[in-house]
Amino acid sequence: MTSSAMSWADGPLAAFDVESTGVDTDTDRIVTATLIAITPGKQPVVRTWLADPGVEIPDSATEVHGISTEHARTHGRAAATVVAELAEALAEVWTATTPLCAFNAGFDLSLLAAELRRHHGQELTVSGPVVDPLCLDKHLDRYRRGKRTLAALCEHHRVRLEDAHSSAGDALACARLAWRLAKSYPEQIGALDPAVLHEQQTGWYRTQQHSFADYLDSLAGRQESDHEAEQLRRRATDVRDNAEHWPLRPARSGSEAA
Repeated sequence: MTSSAMSWADGPLAAFDVESTGVDTDTDRIVTATLIAITPGKQPVVRTWLADPGVEIPDSATEVHGISTEHARTHGRAAATVVAELAEALAEVWTATTPLCAFNAGFDLSLLAAELRRHHGQELTVSGPVVDPLCLDKHLDRYRRGKRTLAALCEHHRVRLEDAHSSAGDALACARLAWRLAKSYPEQIGALDPAVLHEQQTGWYRTQQHSFADYLDSLAGRQESDHEAEQLRRRATDVRDNAEHWPLRPARSGSEAA
């Protein structure tokens, strides 16, 4: 069922996505980023950045987002400049009354936070509520089997995804997905005050991550290799530590200089 009742999803909203050199928020770098400002009755304002991350972009990352090291060095701008502009633009549109939609928000925001520390010695401020469709979907349908990627969730919830794995395409799809969930689940999601929804997600994320850590520990107990079992247990410990910090993960000591 889809509700027509007014909610935070009717705007204004902001949507944010980054594509990166890898999946470690402490040591990997931003390659592209998109920030979309969505105001009722107006065309969305889309800003996109391409950075030269200052490091090699692994082939595995290029296969995902299509940006090679050569392309980034030729066409990208200095990472420090991109990061500063991105943080400034984010602060302008992300406010107490304008939620920020970000899929797997802990990754994108924590990566930007690490880049800010690395290049400018500054911390990223959480300046308003966050709406993370991944967290919402896991809470709403905890036991559904299958992938929980952005593409999989868009397909499941009948949301249009264009130009997947580009920061612009993914940011727009994230906003659409957030809107769909708000309208499909008005009592649980759409009718909540954005600040309340943000606080609820903090708890939902904690529960989800602890459940995943328990699963990793269970897998470790079934391994024949002591090394693989130890790797899984270490990962479970990291997951539990990060579970207490949403939407910004704590930085590992010394990692901002990596």
